[in-house]
Amino acid sequence: MTAPSVVRAAVRPGAFHDSVMLMRLQAALAALPGVLDAGVVMATPANLALLAAGGLQLPEDLTAGPDDLLVAVRAADEAAAADALARVDPLLAERGGAGPVLGFRPRGVSTALKLLPAARWVLVSIAGRHAAAVAREALDLGKNVFLYSDNVPLADEVALKRTARERGLLVLGPDCGTAIVGGVGLGFANRVRRGGIGLVGASGTGLQAATSHIHDLGGGISQAIGTGGRDLQAEPGGATAIQALDLLRRDPETAVIVLLGKPPAPEVTVRLLSFLRAVGKPSVVHLLGAPLPGRRQGDLHFAASLAEAAEMAVALSSGAVRPHPTFGEPGPRRSRSAGAPAGPRYLRGLFSGGTLAAEALLGLQAGLSPLWSNVSLPGLAAVQRLPDPLVSQAHTLLDLGDDAFTVGRLHPMIDHDLRRRRLRQEAADPAVAVLLLDVVLGEGAHPDPAGELAPTLAQVRAAAAAAGRELAVLAVVVGTEDDPQNLALSVERLAAAGARVFRTVDAAVVAALALLAEPAVLDGPAVPLEAIRPPLAAINVGLESFYESLVAQGAQTVQVDWRPPAGGDEALASLLARMKQR
Repeated sequence: MTAPSVVRAAVRPGAFHDSVMLMRLQAALAALPGVLDAGVVMATPANLALLAAGGLQLPEDLTAGPDDLLVAVRAADEAAAADALARVDPLLAERGGAGPVLGFRPRGVSTALKLLPAARWVLVSIAGRHAAAVAREALDLGKNVFLYSDNVPLADEVALKRTARERGLLVLGPDCGTAIVGGVGLGFANRVRRGGIGLVGASGTGLQAATSHIHDLGGGISQAIGTGGRDLQAEPGGATAIQALDLLRRDPETAVIVLLGKPPAPEVTVRLLSFLRAVGKPSVVHLLGAPLPGRRQGDLHFAASLAEAAEMAVALSSGAVRPHPTFGEPGPRRSRSAGAPAGPRYLRGLFSGGTLAAEALLGLQAGLSPLWSNVSLPGLAAVQRLPDPLVSQAHTLLDLGDDAFTVGRLHPMIDHDLRRRRLRQEAADPAVAVLLLDVVLGEGAHPDPAGELAPTLAQVRAAAAAAGRELAVLAVVVGTEDDPQNLALSVERLAAAGARVFRTVDAAVVAALALLAEPAVLDGPAVPLEAIRPPLAAINVGLESFYESLVAQGAQTVQVDWRPPAGGDEALASLLARMKQR
């Protein structure tokens, strides 16, 4: 009988550390002898709930707040737990001095600018409660801001963008994950060739998916400007998007413009499309889940998906579209394994990219019900809001980059710990038949996301097989062959773990629906094929024009000279019918 494990925790009040350092500390603790699991997070309510859901149930008398660093370990015994917690401070000190020698590191933006006066951008990725003040300082110093931080109050965003607009500066964000400016990727960005297509996106992974696809099709990127997910809401009013579109309008390197995002507020939609109509350059618009106002309005072209937006942009830019590579094909529907338990078969999707999650939901909602998510979008009418994002039900697809999951911890494109835990949790449900996830490569992302996820994928598939279940894993890989993570090797690792790998969300959705489709059951005998094979012979009862049409087409036909029974007397007809039944 296995001895019970123990969970112990330590709190460092008011301790601020870079999130990457916390991720490394967690990995170091988890590797210690006798340690079964470890969690290192800021002690927000959401993080405490996530730790508990993952098996790190903390003592009830533990006192910690959102500004405190919490370290929790689950160990085989008290000695191993005590040893791990005793190493926390030495490990923090060790990792604080690790890494390349960077020389003098200033404590503020103004001092940093004295070292690099040519800087035009300030990138901010600190905790949201501090981010607005740093962004405001950068604007006061005349610098553009790439604001990656999330959980920044909406009022602060509106004020920052108003200041930026008044000063001819840009604020990309908050919650801006991706940009490519002057050939350099900011945040999470893929390595793509330079070219004449400029993009504006209120979606980080949407920009990544579109720019990677443009690269695959032979096109190139001039600029890719992220605005932050809330920019198209009524309060910010599309302030950054309008500024970015104006930049691309004037940019001599940009020949075609692409606008991406979730559906804007109605007044913002009018403003954006009115601006684009006056740009004078061909433009492609894809507002995820919004109804298309036709396919084309002058120079405006409307796309139904991210992949189609990329294809349209390349066609407008070059006039020729190369077939894009695929890593996997949808394939036939997989039947239920012999001897597998009867009952429901569910999909669970775990995405790091919010736009990719929304696009998957748009495709899945027509084939899966009930479908639950933490993603809200006007076009997702058939998707129900998940009451508790920590607990899936029926078919569930989650955006793990949502604010609820990222307070006090790294984005899931950098730290895959939360997703690995959730993969194990979902796969343990005997009703789950399909796992769907995205793997996003590029600058700023984890240096080897496939290597991080593949062992867990192989583990959960093996556990399911041992239990007599077939568990399919479908992975959408976003990236290019020039990305630092090695696209081909990433695909190879995922495939070796048993995943089917796809180039686009569309292809993965088709595969998922095929896997989960129940076989059609016919109520009664099948209709013989002869019923639809030529030559056709038919009896016509009623309109003589039908008879004449059949004759004109060369069919064999007989017209019935039909009359109502009993001359139309319904009572007499009913009596005659009863007499026939005797």
